[in-house]
Amino acid sequence: MSTTVFRNAVVFDGHAYRGRVGDVVVEHGRVRAIGEDIATSGARVVDVAGALLLPGFTDAHVHPIQGGLERLGCDLSELPVDSGRYLAHVQAYAASHPGREWVQGGGWAMAAFPGGLPTAAALDEAVPDRPVALVNRDHHGMWISSRALELAGITRATPDPLDGRIERDADGEPTGVLHEGAMDLIAHVLPAADDAAMHAGLMEGQRFLHSLGVTSWQDAIVGTYANMRDGGPTYARAAGTGDLTGTVVGALWWDRSRGSEQVAELVAKRTEWSRGRFVASAVKIMQDGVAENQTAALVEPYLDRCGHATGNAGISFVDPAALRGHVAELDRHGFQVHVHGLGDRGVREALDALEGTSPDRRHHVAHLQLVHPDDVGRFAALGVAANIQALWACHDDQMTELTVPFLGAARAARQYPFGDLHRTGARLVAGSDWPVSTPDPLAAIHTAVHRTAYGEPAPAGTDPFLPEQALPIEVAFAAYTSGSAWVNHRDDAGTIAPGSVADLVVLDRDPFATPDEIGAARVRSTWIDGECVHEA
Repeated sequence: MSTTVFRNAVVFDGHAYRGRVGDVVVEHGRVRAIGEDIATSGARVVDVAGALLLPGFTDAHVHPIQGGLERLGCDLSELPVDSGRYLAHVQAYAASHPGREWVQGGGWAMAAFPGGLPTAAALDEAVPDRPVALVNRDHHGMWISSRALELAGITRATPDPLDGRIERDADGEPTGVLHEGAMDLIAHVLPAADDAAMHAGLMEGQRFLHSLGVTSWQDAIVGTYANMRDGGPTYARAAGTGDLTGTVVGALWWDRSRGSEQVAELVAKRTEWSRGRFVASAVKIMQDGVAENQTAALVEPYLDRCGHATGNAGISFVDPAALRGHVAELDRHGFQVHVHGLGDRGVREALDALEGTSPDRRHHVAHLQLVHPDDVGRFAALGVAANIQALWACHDDQMTELTVPFLGAARAARQYPFGDLHRTGARLVAGSDWPVSTPDPLAAIHTAVHRTAYGEPAPAGTDPFLPEQALPIEVAFAAYTSGSAWVNHRDDAGTIAPGSVADLVVLDRDPFATPDEIGAARVRSTWIDGECVHEA
């Protein structure tokens, strides 16, 4: 490995903003020295030119294979939130891929449709000759065409699964959306990605993450889920060949239809797949759903559009009493437990299950849209990390139309309590949940600091969402660097200090100098072990 000098560097070191430090010298894949004008003969020189040098971002909750496959398929994620634009893109994609048996992809936002619900009829008009299946941005629902319903055998007589729902009209006929576990009803007819496609998806996902300064991540579902194949073998092969350049923790999927008999299988997978830059050392448990389709588990029921309480308080996918036993067993076997907890009851059930486990495992609960005030301080008390997806903590159509009315004013006013978690001593780590939302850490950090989405049109971009829950800029950057590196058990990464791993990012500006423009910053170059893996 060569020696590199990052000259004229302004540094955020993973914990604190150090300002202009001069030179940062990297040798043999590690930071060797920090200081003014360090003489290093024959070194490669990178002029930071007064912009920011910081540790590589670690995304603590992301789905790169899925994101990569969607980028290579019918990708709606970067389109405006508009039903007409979505349908035009689907129609154009189908026309340009006449040999595809199915049109598959995703990235649509619920806010583009009345009540968050697109229809099979609309897809039938856009693509009359083939079945279509498109997951939504949050990956808790799927929009399918009538031909797809027919091939899957889904009719008015098909019962809802225990962990999901088929959207129906007043006569009970399926209308084209499958929620949560109902997506499994179509899995048997969807064409599965083969090994080559899975590898291509991982490589595209990795390339995209590196372009945004992400050098390490935790894949939050390594297993068979909805229409996704198990990515464990894909990671293992890529790690073995050297194609995997990011350092990755795989969170093995907990099959919620089964019990503790699967622990032995997870132990075997950890042994079989862990190699090189990939270690399958975590287990992902999805405890509840999402607020937009009213499957997030709440302490008190959802409201209807008139503000009256309903009989629905969401879904606990794993029985809370059983969850405690499963988590305890996983803890005994040395697994880190990574829980999806979005509603206040889901978060509480996760914390109850994690009580008494080993803090050495670095367990974490992700999403945290609603945390009951009684539970905010428990993260620090139990040594459980708060895994935040900060980009969601802003006003947008989905929040305004599909969430706030069904939570009510009091609950809506305590969403994404990042500030309270920080003030009570919780360890914060950060991720994107891409392809649910963009994996750009700078966009997420901007929202964490300002509680607005950078660059969005009014009112989303001008009206801060619960600004008392904003994070200080150093805390937000630390969550995405040293914090997330810590949760991945990388104690020598996520910082810039003598001896630390030289996973680094050079930005085109210093966001600490102009914090109102954090979201405008772009990555000039990304470095792993002192070698450049992306250059703008």
